[in-house]
Amino acid sequence: MAHKYDYEGDLQVKKDIKVKKPRMYKVILHNDHYTTMDFVVEVLVKVFHKNIMEATELMLQVHRNGFGICGVYTYDIAQSKANQVHTLARQREFPLKCTVEEA
Repeated sequence: MAHKYDYEGDLQVKKDIKVKKPRMYKVILHNDHYTTMDFVVEVLVKVFHKNIMEATELMLQVHRNGFGICGVYTYDIAQSKANQVHTLARQREFPLKCTVEEA
């Protein structure tokens, strides 16, 4: 019978430690009637590191469908990217909305 623990001196150490994968979260941009398409492309390039073609396609998806998924990240990174979008939008006085939901 295999033992669940190893011993290092007098210290009992658990052998098989399982590491869980972190939960992933989608960062979603939402369409509005005021934010310019050029600004949305700019945000996608700066914050999400999309190339111009990818950014343009995603911007059109947001425009046509009302929303678009910019990427899937761990919670802290997803929240940070959403905050960056809101900061850039406020600086340029656009009401661009960006949300985070579990993937």
